[in-house]
Amino acid sequence: RKALLYAAIVIIVGVLATSLAQFQVLGLIPLKNLLKNELHADRAATAAFFFWIQFAWYFKPIAGIVTDAFPLFGTRRKSYMLISSLLTVACWVTLYFTPHQYSKLLWVCVAINIFMVITSTVMGGYMVETAQAYSATGRLTSVRYFVEQFSYVIAGPVGGLLGAVAFGWTSVAGAAIVFLMVPATIFFLREQRRRINSKEILDQAGKQFVKIANARSMWAAAGFMALFYCAPGIMTAVFYRQQDVLHLTTEGQGTLVFLSGTFGVLAALIYGGFACKRFNLRTLLVVFLLFGAAAQLGYLFYSTVGAARIVESFNGFGYTLAELAMMHLAVRATPSGSEGLGFSIMISVRNLSLFGSDWVGSKLLEAYHLHFSTLVIANGVFSLIAVPLIFLLPAFMVDIKDSQPTPAAPVHGLAEALPQ
Repeated sequence: RKALLYAAIVIIVGVLATSLAQFQVLGLIPLKNLLKNELHADRAATAAFFFWIQFAWYFKPIAGIVTDAFPLFGTRRKSYMLISSLLTVACWVTLYFTPHQYSKLLWVCVAINIFMVITSTVMGGYMVETAQAYSATGRLTSVRYFVEQFSYVIAGPVGGLLGAVAFGWTSVAGAAIVFLMVPATIFFLREQRRRINSKEILDQAGKQFVKIANARSMWAAAGFMALFYCAPGIMTAVFYRQQDVLHLTTEGQGTLVFLSGTFGVLAALIYGGFACKRFNLRTLLVVFLLFGAAAQLGYLFYSTVGAARIVESFNGFGYTLAELAMMHLAVRATPSGSEGLGFSIMISVRNLSLFGSDWVGSKLLEAYHLHFSTLVIANGVFSLIAVPLIFLLPAFMVDIKDSQPTPAAPVHGLAEALPQ
């Protein structure tokens, strides 16, 4: 079908643009390298920088309710996506001219992420609408993660090279990538314009809040995700270890990102092409969250360049499988009609837990001088806390396979599934 093909093009380009141009992907090595080696920031300061520049992502639900309930120029998706993409490009261009000072870089990066959040939120709502319409939540989630992991495959070598040249080139690359959304939105996003009066808009916003507030299944899934992601983080600690202990150049670090992304792509193919169609979501969550925890514990062996390549490959595979299962759950738990708001709440929980825990982990290393291996063990073991709770998730949400229609949630939400 032409409509489905066009939707797929928009989703693929949108996910690629909003993933590859993030500071945690293409900008990761150049920006962390600048903070560490030019501004001489320690691990805690670098993790704090990344926590605060991601600030807008923690409030993604605000963008969700606005885009779901308040059409812009008659559309809920197309106008928002086009305008926010252009504003993001403008902010990337601004970053090119920003002096290399901690606070000034931070504020411009925050602005980039504010407009990127709007684009990503609209894309998420559009993806959920399409997935639920075609009963393809698992497969479309795997497509999303395939594109995201492919972004890492690109970002590894390219980010490594950008880390070795002037930082301005990272700004140019980020602007060019986000601009891809503009032609994709203009030519392929089909959406009928709607005229809604002010009373209807206010009523719609109220209905969105009420629906989300009463979505017990969604809140339970969000709490479950928070437990998995809030383990003391090791992302920044690993970056510093790569340079200070393994003595890797930015190109060498890019190779590790490339390996992780390549095996992440393999994980997405397995999940979407086989696993989600053969097994129900509860089984996938149990098995793949164990994989994810094991992948994190692999950093105990992060002592040589050869070992690092093996660990990053295994982590790219195992942790991506865990993330796929978690995002599959997020799509399943999102209430129909509140796709942008509901899904953005799930993603905000993930982002806040993930980047907050990285700051906590780095602070523990700096303030209490914990050994790297101690932090790794705490990270892996803490992630396992969420696994037993999988058996408390409601059957209507996790006991079906992909391509089977998701049953409506029971009236009392999780009353029969979770202890009161």
